[in-house]
Amino acid sequence: MIHSLAGGVLADNSNQLFAKVEVCGTPRWYLAPFSVAAGDRVLVPFGPAEALTEGTVLRTELCTPQTAPVPAKHRKAIEKKL
Repeated sequence: MIHSLAGGVLADNSNQLFAKVEVCGTPRWYLAPFSVAAGDRVLVPFGPAEALTEGTVLRTELCTPQTAPVPAKHRKAIEKKL
């Protein structure tokens, strides 16, 4: 982590786990706040109403905020592992 002279954080290089989840035939990337693996069934927010929908994890990737597959403002997280 790099700090500016004024005390603020310039960069956060911590790793985050992301999962590519197939939901209703559509693959999407979600932040995984807990350990998941390919083949796991999970509940994720999906669609315009953000309804919790069941999906299957296709793969996972450990990323920094700079290399994440989804911008921070569009990031959604897995809610529950089934």
